[in-house]
Amino acid sequence: MNWQALRASRSRDVRWRALALTVIAIAAGGLVIAAVSEGGLFGWRFSTASAPVGAPGLATDQTRQEIQRRFQQGVVMLHAKRFEHAMTAFHRVLELDPAMPEAHVNMGFALIGLRRYSAARDFFDSAIALRKQQVNAYYGLALALDELHDRPGAIGAMRTFVHLSKPDDPYQRKAQAALWEWESAREQERAAAGRAR
Repeated sequence: MNWQALRASRSRDVRWRALALTVIAIAAGGLVIAAVSEGGLFGWRFSTASAPVGAPGLATDQTRQEIQRRFQQGVVMLHAKRFEHAMTAFHRVLELDPAMPEAHVNMGFALIGLRRYSAARDFFDSAIALRKQQVNAYYGLALALDELHDRPGAIGAMRTFVHLSKPDDPYQRKAQAALWEWESAREQERAAAGRAR
């Protein structure tokens, strides 16, 4: 047997490198999913909770699995700033379960990412209509209303978020900072208008 030929063939064997890259990619994907399930992006709160599907007993196990799979895909795409892909996933979730407030909220955040604030506002409103206690919907609504130059509406939505969220909520500080900034700006505008008269 020719040992030099055997050694040369081993040095060209890329299977070990491919295996190592596959393991690294799987681990990185797991880290992304773990990060998404624990937090948000740019101060946006993603909801990763599984909501019951519409009316009890109407959805098949297969439908529930697709909803869960598509919802998680959407959350990962949202975290990766792939807003169009996130919208596609959440659109499918909403086709299968239009009464899932978490899907409405995350669709709103995807639309904020695309700077489509009016449509985002509508999705946050629909999430709130479905579940009044959907706390992250108020946060997203406040962001959308601020971009739509509706400062009083943004302040009201953010105050609701602060009121409904838990004291240890990681977005409390950002919400308080936004409220302080918005209310200060509003007071300065009022003072300037008073001086102009």
